[in-house]
Amino acid sequence: VQDEKIPGEIVIWPVPTPPEVVTEMLKLACVTNDDVVYDLGSGDGRILIAAAREYGARGVGLELDPACLRAATENALRAGVADRVQFLQQDLFTAGIGEATVVVLYLWPDVNVRLMPKLKAELKPGTRVVSQAFDIAGWEADQVVRMADRRVYLWRIPQR
Repeated sequence: VQDEKIPGEIVIWPVPTPPEVVTEMLKLACVTNDDVVYDLGSGDGRILIAAAREYGARGVGLELDPACLRAATENALRAGVADRVQFLQQDLFTAGIGEATVVVLYLWPDVNVRLMPKLKAELKPGTRVVSQAFDIAGWEADQVVRMADRRVYLWRIPQR
């Protein structure tokens, strides 16, 4: 397990998302080939690769760890979706995310709470935000799916 410093936070990686959770997250977000999916803390890229392969979506992964970025890029090449996804070494708190129509998260609860104002400010109304395992305190989810060992949460960015 590797500790990755994010300004003010420590996020443990790798904690890969199980395939059935990837499927549920993308299904809950109603991902289509018109979507641009952003994965904040994209790890090995599995969520974006599935979104591109299964739904034809485009994707952007934001990740700080160079080893994760290399693995995600290689995984996208092997999966044949490197033309639809890109992985960038950027801080999720400072990177622009306004192009996203879907944002996926697997971050600590306190990171989610700190991220909420950015999501609401930068994302267009109707953009779907999906988190596995952790909710966003102070923001009631539009939908929650309970799986065997975790939950998947969905929010829609409200009208301003």
